[in-house]
Amino acid sequence: MTFRGFIAMFAIPAAFLTPVAIAQEVDSPPANFVEDVSNAGTSAAAFLQIGVGARAMAMGNAGTTLARDATALYWNPAGVASLTSQAAVTFDHTDWLVDTKLDYVGMAFRVPGVGALGLSVLAFDAVDEQPVRTILQPEGTGEFYSASDMMMGLTYATALTNRFSAGITGKYIRETLWNESARAFAVDLGILYQTKLDGFTLAASILNFGGNMRLEGRDLRRAFDDDPKNFSNNQLNVSLDTDQFSIPLTFRFGFGYETKITDYHRITLAADLTNPSDNNESVNLGLEYTFGNTLSLRGGYAALFERDRVSGLSFGVGVDRRLLDRVRVVAEYSYADMGFLGAAQRFTLGVGR
Repeated sequence: MTFRGFIAMFAIPAAFLTPVAIAQEVDSPPANFVEDVSNAGTSAAAFLQIGVGARAMAMGNAGTTLARDATALYWNPAGVASLTSQAAVTFDHTDWLVDTKLDYVGMAFRVPGVGALGLSVLAFDAVDEQPVRTILQPEGTGEFYSASDMMMGLTYATALTNRFSAGITGKYIRETLWNESARAFAVDLGILYQTKLDGFTLAASILNFGGNMRLEGRDLRRAFDDDPKNFSNNQLNVSLDTDQFSIPLTFRFGFGYETKITDYHRITLAADLTNPSDNNESVNLGLEYTFGNTLSLRGGYAALFERDRVSGLSFGVGVDRRLLDRVRVVAEYSYADMGFLGAAQRFTLGVGR
């Protein structure tokens, strides 16, 4: 069996069996436990769900079928097989909530006869160089702490037919809080199908299928006296055993439709149905109008039907130009309303050739 055949054999059943896998992530509650909960805030590495790319964010985070550049490495690895350029690099910066920052760099390129390869790095800066304060030293101990998250991914995607493609990403995830850190490995799987209806695309992806995360580090060590009455071994060191938390396993099913009104006017519609392990199901919707293959205006609505949601309307703009008929440059901006938490702004620069 060829490697492409193996990818197809694995990706297609996985897309349909995902709801079963997600259901198995949550243990059955006791009979006296309230079952009507959303599971919000129950997973580690929540930064993995923020999203990348100003285009997808402006269109309500409906990115499963949209991405055909290096942002596809995040949304759906199968999209990398449909790169519009021989090679593409994307730089993305997000001013997230309460002064946090999210930065993303993705690189993807096609390899003739093999498929497409990609490398991505996602970094979340939550707290940077904050003073350590204690009850006895409220002004600071002279030490400083930081909190940050990071993800690195390696992607392979291939077009199995002229309409169907599949992709897989291996991930390394790390969370750091001062001297403590937690690590995990995960896998993303994706498929994308260009239907016979011109401009209509279906896609599905399973994101963050992997192990649990547990904080470990030197600050969890404590002095312990196993026999306090005899004062014989009060210098023993023990380590606190912290709980494990799963990463946010997510199933996304999307469809997109693109149509030309005239040679200079194009409309794109996109929708994602999202089922995460740490929240209830929701729908993301997006609309894009493009003039002359150059200027795009976008709008969307995120997390429709999500319980206790804070996100909502979003909009953005993008400019796509070719320089010297060789290099394609894309500059994009998006703004998303996050309710009482404020707003999130994203800036994306893409280069392709």
